[in-house]
Amino acid sequence: MASPRFARRERHALCDLLLDLGPEAPTLCGDWRTRQLAAHLFVRERRPIGAVGIVVPPLEGLAEQAMSRIARRDYRRLVAAVRSPGLTPWALPPVESLANSIEFLVHHEDVRRARPGWTPRVLPEPDEDLVWRRLWPMAALLVRRAGVPVRLARSDADASRTLVRGEDPVTVRGRPSELALFLLGREQVHEVDLLGPDAAVARLRAADRSF
Repeated sequence: MASPRFARRERHALCDLLLDLGPEAPTLCGDWRTRQLAAHLFVRERRPIGAVGIVVPPLEGLAEQAMSRIARRDYRRLVAAVRSPGLTPWALPPVESLANSIEFLVHHEDVRRARPGWTPRVLPEPDEDLVWRRLWPMAALLVRRAGVPVRLARSDADASRTLVRGEDPVTVRGRPSELALFLLGREQVHEVDLLGPDAAVARLRAADRSF
């Protein structure tokens, strides 16, 4: 059985890495440095009005303003606040697992894989199983702009799922943790294969895979 604290372990590992690398290390989140990534995570959990702008594009200015203010804080204190979100719904184990497992896995890898010479981690099977389950609330939304049929398949287990129905789907095959990174638009993935018609594969690769 997967540990219900997977999201917390990823949170703490990310915070350890943020402290090790300092506030100006690169990430895979566009032009964000580690300071901006930490500010994003703080706003998401501690500033409800700013957090609305993270998920509602027309209001993204709210998130940017909140992040700009938070990013000016002392970096070590900012990371400490991300590590311990306090008395918020995000700290409740069911909410933490549902809302933060993918979030902190991906952002942890955003920092790890922005460095030269990165190597993939091997997550325990129960953790991969948990990531596989947590992908479904978002997976179909993430590929919708490609306009092609899509199917996911695990490379480490006999499991697959159709995201978008249709003939000749693109099958995206890999471990769940790597599939999560691909679905959220990261190109620095390991052993993810896209199988299907060339034109459909190209459309899926080029699509904006974001909310």
